[in-house]
Amino acid sequence: MSAEKKTDFKVVNHSVPRRDGKAKVTGKATYVSDLKLIGMAYAKVLRSHYAHARIVSIDTSRAASQPGVYCVITGNDLEGLNPYYGHAVKDHPLLAIDKVRYAGEPVAAVVAIDERTAFCALEHIDVKYEELKAVFTPEDAMAKDAPLLHERKFEAGALRGFEGEVTAGRGTNLCQEAHIKWGDVEAAFKKAAAVVEGEYYFPMTYAYAMEAYVAIADVNDDGVTVYSSAQHPFMVRHDLKSVFNLPVSQVRLIVPFVGGGYGSKSYTKIEPLVAACSWKAKRPVKLQLTVEEAMLTTRSDDALTWMRTAVDANGKIIARQAKIYMNTGAYAENSPLVVEKSTNRCVGPYSIPNVQIDNYSFYTNTVPASSYRGFGCAQVTLPGESQIDELAAKIGKDAYEFRLANVAKPGEEFFPKMRPFDGTLKEDLEIAAKAIGWKEPLAKGHGRSLACSGSDAGAYPLTSTAVRVHADGSVTIMTGSTELGQGSHTVIPQIAAEELGVSLEKVHVVSSDTAITPYDRSTGASRTTTLMGSAVLEASREAIQQMVVMAADVLKVKVEEIQVVRGGVRSGEAQLNWSEVISKFYGLPDGEVIGRAYIRKSGRFSQLPVFWETACTAVEVAVDEETGKINMERLATVGDVGLAINPALAEGQDLGAATMGMGIGLFEELVYQGPQLMNGSILDYRLPRFSDLPKKVELHLVQNQDGVGPYGAKGGGEASLNSMPANIANAVDRAVGVRIRQAPLTPEKVWRALKDKKA
Repeated sequence: MSAEKKTDFKVVNHSVPRRDGKAKVTGKATYVSDLKLIGMAYAKVLRSHYAHARIVSIDTSRAASQPGVYCVITGNDLEGLNPYYGHAVKDHPLLAIDKVRYAGEPVAAVVAIDERTAFCALEHIDVKYEELKAVFTPEDAMAKDAPLLHERKFEAGALRGFEGEVTAGRGTNLCQEAHIKWGDVEAAFKKAAAVVEGEYYFPMTYAYAMEAYVAIADVNDDGVTVYSSAQHPFMVRHDLKSVFNLPVSQVRLIVPFVGGGYGSKSYTKIEPLVAACSWKAKRPVKLQLTVEEAMLTTRSDDALTWMRTAVDANGKIIARQAKIYMNTGAYAENSPLVVEKSTNRCVGPYSIPNVQIDNYSFYTNTVPASSYRGFGCAQVTLPGESQIDELAAKIGKDAYEFRLANVAKPGEEFFPKMRPFDGTLKEDLEIAAKAIGWKEPLAKGHGRSLACSGSDAGAYPLTSTAVRVHADGSVTIMTGSTELGQGSHTVIPQIAAEELGVSLEKVHVVSSDTAITPYDRSTGASRTTTLMGSAVLEASREAIQQMVVMAADVLKVKVEEIQVVRGGVRSGEAQLNWSEVISKFYGLPDGEVIGRAYIRKSGRFSQLPVFWETACTAVEVAVDEETGKINMERLATVGDVGLAINPALAEGQDLGAATMGMGIGLFEELVYQGPQLMNGSILDYRLPRFSDLPKKVELHLVQNQDGVGPYGAKGGGEASLNSMPANIANAVDRAVGVRIRQAPLTPEKVWRALKDKKA
């Protein structure tokens, strides 16, 4: 059931400027890196050069004796702490204990009077290793003679919204597996009119954020206080509580401005290590990673997928089967949930009566993989949307018409036991086709493609908030949602201002602080507008209900005689705004009303996913057959958002997501040579630039108010990434007749494919 429809919006559905824009462009915005606590020291980390090795000994005496060094901490210095943490399973040590599992793993940390002193002291730490055999791919990890990365069983983490069982820690390198099956797959393939089959590779990628990981910790007798650039402060609090064996009330996470995340700052990263440094040094400690160090902290899961898809004589998709092998790296992080989500998302937004998906994720001696924008969806949309085009070509159907005939319909229960589909993909596809000029003639070497994505958003409904209406008419929203640059601290106030009938300028947001702001499960999976927005809407309405009772008392009338009008109440000829209601009720120009709301897995949020995140993208490319270089000529995005609380911000999210997807499709990939990451710097890792964007870009929003969020809104900002690598592969095939099944489609790959075609 969608939220009630409304059209006469005063604040919502308007592209008001970002609330934080001025502070950011003028340099006044405060990030963790800008903070300095009294007596604060600085930490730097010694990292392993080995991918897999036993730690024979660590001698820190010379480093500890250097002038300006407060202490050195290793895995042997964690007695009194619970040294393992993790979202899915607690397999990740604060510092390497007994052995290292990837090149770049933290082995020791120096705490000193300044960063330079700490960095120089690292050279004086003597570590002796016994190198062990390493595995770098799922194929290596599942071999009979493969070394075991983890020998111990793991305590469960705080993973929620997860249907399966985490399988890590069972004496193999298998981290997680997930399976879905319905119908009779083998019978469907036997009677199929056409089948396509192939292997596809999605690369390791890094979610570059302008602000690398940074945290400040102050551990003292009162507890643990951490300032962090974390997406999920309450989840980090949970891990710190466990590490230090403290009650929640003694652990505090404060998150100021965050310079981007894109999933990479989800869950716990460096916070336990920084806190352990503060615990050992007995003073506040800051650890700020370089971009190079951040690239050794987390990445996306790379995936090798074998897939086959079948259609009947009428052009209806009748079966899909896939086997997926994902590389989770040295520690589980959030990969078990990525595995589950990629398994589900392998179906795509299509009505397929016979499905079998088997997904396996393996520990390897590489950087740990975790959440990445749209996690798990882009990995399987590359093969899925590639095969839609391949099938259409095989049966002589137009790829656009073929999609129209097979996408799930609104209200259709196309995925067993999940929420009926709430997207309007036919409408979305029509807009995308028109925007890209689908039927227009093309120059030689040019190709067009359109593709769609529908994913079970990973948002778990557990959110709370408080809306405080003050006696002067201003409003404070207490929200645990993190502002990452996505604009949530603009969108959330718009909802409160709309519902309370006050000007947007009067509404302010308190940034995430676990000691002050109410609990919010996380910031990610496109959940903030839908879930936190719903909480703010309900809390605003509760505040209004309280003020109606107050107004009845003030005006000496029955509650039933009070009529709510914009920004206040009316009874007969008497009219009061909210400021007057509160001031007259208390008899002073002071006081406030607090509206509260709690969102959980019930009511309209009782069935997962909370919503289906749906979008289309369309591209036109030009391929230089002499060099293999791909130039982006046109791009169109269509975001199916229910209602855009702030259209400009929603369009910006779609463009950002599509740009990230373009990067994966064209050039982004973390490259390993044996144990070493070869392009682990921003100079060597190719990212999209403004110059890579096409000259013609169209951004479209579909607003049918069919979401479960406030005023019919639903999440967006991830789905436009998912289809882009497949879109580019499909467009290249249309342009020059070569099918490339490995992202990124670098000039070398395209050139070699063209050369092979001519041979």
